[in-house]
Amino acid sequence: MKAFLMVGQVLKPQGVKGEIKIRPETDHPARFLEIKRLFLSEGGGEERKVLAARESGGFAYLLFEGVSSPEEAEALRGRYLYVPRAEAAKLPEGRYFIEDLKGLRVEDEAGAELGALKEIYQAGGNDVYEVRGRKNFLFPALKKVILRVDLEKGLMVLDSGALSEVSVDAD
Repeated sequence: MKAFLMVGQVLKPQGVKGEIKIRPETDHPARFLEIKRLFLSEGGGEERKVLAARESGGFAYLLFEGVSSPEEAEALRGRYLYVPRAEAAKLPEGRYFIEDLKGLRVEDEAGAELGALKEIYQAGGNDVYEVRGRKNFLFPALKKVILRVDLEKGLMVLDSGALSEVSVDAD
């Protein structure tokens, strides 16, 4: 598993004091209110201390130490933000970090390989998973479809009957 988890992306500067607008990659943008530091690289490089945080309309707004102008904030546009796994929010049973799910091998209940989980789209009511393999398809992340997730084995097992009811070809 990855040592750092991506939690958001810098969208743009906000205001004149160096604040930045963040698109959260979390179910609860208010979690940014508790974060004391973030990193600008997946490996933990470029640590930034969070001086102030607020949440509004599903977005987070942060002020980093050393960023005090719109120009300095602009230099961060498009960058992804990471937290160490040990500092990430604790998830309830049956919930997973997006970063841990991407790349899982996907099989049906009979063991037939369907492909690999390539992307997760957060589209409202349910996340939508994209699988790439012999056949590329999308399906909603529903309990009736996902029988098992085994992060240690890098495997997601799907119910083929339920999948046939809800999946959409992505080709």
